[in-house]
Amino acid sequence: MKIFGKGRHRHVAADISTREGRRRAEQEEVFGDHGFLRASFQNLHAIGPDMWRSNQPNAAQIADHVRLRGIRTIINCRGPSTRGYYLLEREACELNNVELIDFQVYSRDTPKVETVLAARDLFENIKYPALLHCKSGADRAGLMSVFYQIFQRYYPVSLAKRQLSKKYLHLREGKTGLLDAFFEAYLEHAETSGLSFLDWLTQVYDRAAIKEKFLKTGVAQLSLDQLIRRE
Repeated sequence: MKIFGKGRHRHVAADISTREGRRRAEQEEVFGDHGFLRASFQNLHAIGPDMWRSNQPNAAQIADHVRLRGIRTIINCRGPSTRGYYLLEREACELNNVELIDFQVYSRDTPKVETVLAARDLFENIKYPALLHCKSGADRAGLMSVFYQIFQRYYPVSLAKRQLSKKYLHLREGKTGLLDAFFEAYLEHAETSGLSFLDWLTQVYDRAAIKEKFLKTGVAQLSLDQLIRRE
């Protein structure tokens, strides 16, 4: 038995090949990962003719996505994990012949250049129809949805960034506002420079400076992040 983390974040890695391990994984998914809230609300939205975004799907929802939407690829924006929700998702993808891709992004930091370019390449090479998700479907899924619409749908950044809105439960109050600040920094620069998003990203973008400026505004309220308990 392996134990990971410290304090209230400690958890036991589940072994879903055993009855007890599967029971523990299912309990962790429902209660520890708040799956009970997602059982009836998937925060599911189409962001292209063959791409959807959502919160963390359970096994039954993955089967429904395959049956109803023909999903061939699921992009997990949370990254791999030893927790029950991930082990059960991975198993469900295997059972439904869906490719699960772990592509971790962060909701409380400005993205790295290499992450943005890797997202561009990812969307170019996956099998569609596809679904991307994080835990709540609000912030990390929103970030990746913006990238998808920029690189695959050729939307202007001003339009694509609408994927980061309260409609999808994204809040710019708190540190998740760093995602908004990233795209707004480009739009502000582009008004005078006329640079494309990729040119700005690779030639001008100062990740640390945008983060420092944002954190000094007072918008990054830690208390809000703690209240909503997002990853």
